[in-house]
Amino acid sequence: MEPAQMMERAPHSPTAGSGWLEGWRLTFGGEDIGWEGALATIVEDPSARVFVVLYDVTNQDEGQLDRWEGGELGMHNKIRLRVQTMEGSTLAWLYVLDGYEGGLPSARYLGVLADAAEAAGAPADYVEALRTRPCQGIGP
Repeated sequence: MEPAQMMERAPHSPTAGSGWLEGWRLTFGGEDIGWEGALATIVEDPSARVFVVLYDVTNQDEGQLDRWEGGELGMHNKIRLRVQTMEGSTLAWLYVLDGYEGGLPSARYLGVLADAAEAAGAPADYVEALRTRPCQGIGP
């Protein structure tokens, strides 16, 4: 998640590191519920992995973050998965889109994801793969 957005949505929850979600891949879906296009989510894929940023989310921020992620609209499910970090593995909560896989994200949204991954220290090839994914333009 993009650091400035996370600061707005969960201001009491500091970054707690980064790592890899093994056996899952980043994809997009819910184009019909997204504002600019499809939304990021993850799906199981034994041959893939997703770079993730971990936050130490406080109880104070958890409800607000759930609302930002569309909790009352039923857009996401919160699931607990194991993330591999430099310090070992840890359990983390992740938001997974409750919708079909498919559709293209907007160029702006994809740029936000790539910028956030780069700021968190994702490998250059991972960031480049994000930046060159198919997407839809913005505007008329």
